[in-house]
Amino acid sequence: MHRKKFAPRRPTVALGMFTAASLAVIMAAEPSAAASTLGAQAAQSGRYFGTAVPAGKLGDGTYVGILDREFNMITPENEMKWDTTEPSRGSFNFGPGDSIVSHAQAHGQRMRGHTLVWHSQLPGWVSSIGDANTLRSVMDNHITQEMSHYKGKIYAWDVVNEAFADDGSGRHRSSVFQNLLGDGFIEEAFKTARSVDSSAKLCYNDYSIEDWNSPKTQGVYNMVKDFKSRGVPIDCVGFQSHFGTGGPPSSFQTTLSNFAALGVDVQITELDIAQASSTAYGNTVKACMNVSRCTGITVWGIRDSDSWRTGENPLLFDNNGNKKAAYSAVLTALGG
Repeated sequence: MHRKKFAPRRPTVALGMFTAASLAVIMAAEPSAAASTLGAQAAQSGRYFGTAVPAGKLGDGTYVGILDREFNMITPENEMKWDTTEPSRGSFNFGPGDSIVSHAQAHGQRMRGHTLVWHSQLPGWVSSIGDANTLRSVMDNHITQEMSHYKGKIYAWDVVNEAFADDGSGRHRSSVFQNLLGDGFIEEAFKTARSVDSSAKLCYNDYSIEDWNSPKTQGVYNMVKDFKSRGVPIDCVGFQSHFGTGGPPSSFQTTLSNFAALGVDVQITELDIAQASSTAYGNTVKACMNVSRCTGITVWGIRDSDSWRTGENPLLFDNNGNKKAAYSAVLTALGG
């Protein structure tokens, strides 16, 4: 409480100036008050807090209420993947994705585009291509058409998703793209993406690359380092962060820092943690907060019932949309 100061001989106008100046100093000295929602709290440090959204849930009032209250970034769950957007060659379907983008625009939320080139959820007509030149043309056209359609509406694109193997080799996985186009297909995809949209951030996204000591992590790191050294356009790396009950590996912050040091942003793109312990969630968010180029966090779903890992209860809200203890841990961690 401030005691009232008496200055009987001071002119009124001077008193007014003094009071305003004092108030400005006091306000500047006090840290900003903690926000009451995930997105608002993340925004105080220039970050975002997002979630994955399926178009079919936009008619669910409870779901949408939480979505619009808490999150300021949206990733479409399936609506921008190849099997939805180009089910047959040259025939594009952007309706489902458009519905999510429209919702985001109407509610002040930004969009992450997910995903342009991925070996999974790929229509059979792409998987069965046997000629490299045909596949290159098809891939470049798909990237061009989808990015052109959403140009100016997407903050960041997952240009290539999950291209590295889980076999401990640190190399690319087998896929129609890898098998026909070789290691260069990722570079080709990023160059094509940059030629279409010079303002959207271009990301490589993968899972199980959070442990710095993992061969898969090192494989992705070496690719990004090579891309940056040769001027291949890449702006960010997405860490899916689908964790078990223990949460992130102890080296997670080191991993984020080392990638950021290459000159890319790092983002946690698909976060969920089995049984959603407050400690595990808090540690994950702290790792991001401690790395200045960790620009945002996206959880893969809102309520446990919305999760692809439903039986593991891995999200921040229970089946009824109530905040779980992990929610409070995340909100606190976002405050730094």
